[in-house]
Amino acid sequence: MVRKKYSHRQILWLIAGIISIILLLSLYIWHLSESIRLGYEINQLEKQLETIKKEVALLEAEKTSLLNPEKVEKIAREKLNLHDPQPEQIIYLNQEHSEWNQ
Repeated sequence: MVRKKYSHRQILWLIAGIISIILLLSLYIWHLSESIRLGYEINQLEKQLETIKKEVALLEAEKTSLLNPEKVEKIAREKLNLHDPQPEQIIYLNQEHSEWNQ
């Protein structure tokens, strides 16, 4: 049997081809794994966004309830110990000479 010998050039081309295929497969696998990782990250961020939206809605509802005039007055009277002004503490402005009417 006669065995065919390959030249150095043919061997180099074969090695270059194998390396190219390995590099392309590695790049493809890396791309797929990055796509999957980014998908998981996007899903996690969307869940965080939903949680934050719910928290904002709760805070808006709390803000609305706290801005209720009756609630403000109750807090002022109970926690801050404020009360209605005495008649001698009220100052009346003469509207004829007031700067706001000009």
